[in-house]
Amino acid sequence: MTMPTTPKALRMLMSVLAAGGVASAGLLGGCASPNPYPPAPAQASSADYSYLIGAGDSVNIIVWRNPELSMSVPVRPDGKVAAPLVDELLAQGKTPTQLARDVEQQLGKYVRDPVVTVLVTNFVGPYTEQIRVVGEAARPQALSFKKNMSMLDVMIAVGGLTDFANGNMASILRTSEGGKQYGVRLKDLIKRGDVSANVEMKPGDILIIPQSLF
Repeated sequence: MTMPTTPKALRMLMSVLAAGGVASAGLLGGCASPNPYPPAPAQASSADYSYLIGAGDSVNIIVWRNPELSMSVPVRPDGKVAAPLVDELLAQGKTPTQLARDVEQQLGKYVRDPVVTVLVTNFVGPYTEQIRVVGEAARPQALSFKKNMSMLDVMIAVGGLTDFANGNMASILRTSEGGKQYGVRLKDLIKRGDVSANVEMKPGDILIIPQSLF
């Protein structure tokens, strides 16, 4: 093939190539559609959040002046605990203070004016409050929620994104808001270090990371 050598022919060739480049850029731009969900709010945690006991937690039941009744017990898979003079008491979904009052009520049948303190030593939390990460995370898993937990904390815990993740098309399904879904920019946060893409998590959030199509 003989290439054009006249100035006019060269100008025509450059115009054709430039037009082709613009068209290609338009096609590529069309492939990168924006996240269809509204951006997740940066602030989400509640100032009055209280930890709720869940199955798998360990609790120390301390009975003042009654060391023989004090002990550390696990919360069983059915969400219940058992201790001396306390049978089949539901612990899941309660705060440590609420459980302490329930234990006092049970012990009150045998001990005069019992004073009970409950301390949680192994934190799992109820399933309804755990953070779940699904899709293209290095280690998809469920995490115990912690007050002021951010999306960056979650991504560190799951080892970041896989090579196939479409991080900026990820979303948070917020069960505490009836399943409302928010868009998040994981690629900007993890790969580009854009801390403005970091948002706070809420108990029960599900972080969904889709796979890139290209």
